[in-house]
Amino acid sequence: MSGAVNDVVEIENLSVSFATDAGPVAAVQGVSLSVAAGEVLAIVGESGSGKTVTARSILGLLPETATTRGAILLSRKDGSSAHDVVALSGARLGDIRGRDAAMVFQEPSTSLNPVYPVGWQIAEGLRAHGHYSRKEARAKAIDVLRRVGIPDPEKRVDHYPHQFSGGQKQRIVIAQALVLDPGVIIADEPTTALDVTVQAEILDLLRRCRDEFGTAIVLITHNMGVVADLADQVAVMYQGRIVEQADVRTLFSAPQDPYTRQLLAAVPRLGQGVARTRERAAGRAPGWAATAPVVEARDLRIVYPGRFRRPDFTAVDGVSFAIRPGEVLGLVGESGSGKTTIGRAIAGLTRVTDGSLTVLGAELNGVRERAFRPVRERIGFVFQDPASSFNPLLTIAACVAEPLIVHGRAADVQDARPRVDELLEAVQLPRAFGDRFPHELSGGQRQRASLARALSLGPDLLIADEPTSALDVSVQARVLDLFDEIQREFGFAALFISHDLAVVDLLADRIAVLYRGQLVEEGTGEQVLGAPQHPYTQRLLASLPVPDPDEQARRRAHWDQLRAAD
Repeated sequence: MSGAVNDVVEIENLSVSFATDAGPVAAVQGVSLSVAAGEVLAIVGESGSGKTVTARSILGLLPETATTRGAILLSRKDGSSAHDVVALSGARLGDIRGRDAAMVFQEPSTSLNPVYPVGWQIAEGLRAHGHYSRKEARAKAIDVLRRVGIPDPEKRVDHYPHQFSGGQKQRIVIAQALVLDPGVIIADEPTTALDVTVQAEILDLLRRCRDEFGTAIVLITHNMGVVADLADQVAVMYQGRIVEQADVRTLFSAPQDPYTRQLLAAVPRLGQGVARTRERAAGRAPGWAATAPVVEARDLRIVYPGRFRRPDFTAVDGVSFAIRPGEVLGLVGESGSGKTTIGRAIAGLTRVTDGSLTVLGAELNGVRERAFRPVRERIGFVFQDPASSFNPLLTIAACVAEPLIVHGRAADVQDARPRVDELLEAVQLPRAFGDRFPHELSGGQRQRASLARALSLGPDLLIADEPTSALDVSVQARVLDLFDEIQREFGFAALFISHDLAVVDLLADRIAVLYRGQLVEEGTGEQVLGAPQHPYTQRLLASLPVPDPDEQARRRAHWDQLRAAD
């Protein structure tokens, strides 16, 4: 280990194990790392690799069941003092949290208290660590909100978390971390839940924290594009150990460890889908383009009525598109663009306000539930978060069998079991997994089971709403390959909703771009991603981080130009 003077964090031979009923489980083994002032260290790896446990141990945020060995030296920004976090407890740990090191969590909504104004929550850290009057604390809260890019901070300081967008909430959490000017910020997946354009802004803000505040950043992520965009040094973790450590350019240009090479190979890249799309188009029967669409929207409008004297909200505004048999349409756009609303309307879960939406021959504008029920069993749905879409009290077999029982195709789970086993094998899960409960499966395995459930009734149309956004890159790659394989085998049409352009490019025959409820661009991946016409599509493409530090630096410069032109 280098004992450089300007190292704000120095981890030496860290090992962490957790006590469980089945005996101790080793989460981190023999990890040694250092982070210098003003440096960004990215710790990457799949779920369960130990990256979050390593990061949380810097702040002593591990549960009581954890046993920690080794040393974590945390130095004050000015170098006036250093503490071994492992040896601290209680009030002394509270003293270093926020002042010497601060944490930015993955989900800002859960780390902000909904019943207090954001200014009060930022000032809380100041009051805990110093003698600030209410007026001084408020002034500092306003100042830090301005510095993280919250508009009109003098007014917004008194607003509550629900009055901010997802990206603004993440800025407020970063403001909370910055207010005491800590030496290091630990950012745990700070952009996972955000759209690519908002993600680009948050990465820009973290870069400013490093450059303007001289703050070191420990970045926990599985997004290799984010690493290429922001990191100076990278440590790759696998099964609790560091398998490779290098500066960002060396790691991406010449990865040494097989696991690092596998991780980088699994990252979807723009342009990869061109060959797949051409191959599928060549395999279609003559006259396919003239066949009746499975889904057709003409001037589709969906309006949510305003409540409590608020105006109506137009979620979808005059959208027209068609999905033909066996075709995959990728629907992309930011949160609030109307993509999920369109998906829900096609599934009969959201009422059509105006225009026409025909699904499998049924007109949904004014349709009655009884008339739509036979159509619904021809539609499969894959949800974003399989953990919350499964009943935790039912086995996987019971969850997959549920549509068969509801639609009268099977009397009970036992009766449906042969079909369930067939489906589990189709999605590459062992039959024995049918007897497990959802919590006993990994995220990727749950998403495969979710796909099996969606296929149970042999649908003509599948709606997949962000089905891979919560998965690690290597798991995501396997699920996407599986989706492509099954779509070819079963031949269903699909609406694939995502905000990740590289993922959509891999799977979709055509891509439709939504912006504020309107369809602004549509075409093949080659047309939309290769030569985008609309300024919004150009901005969306420029904001997508790519796993190549040099290419990413050029893209960031282009993104800055587009933003300046707005």
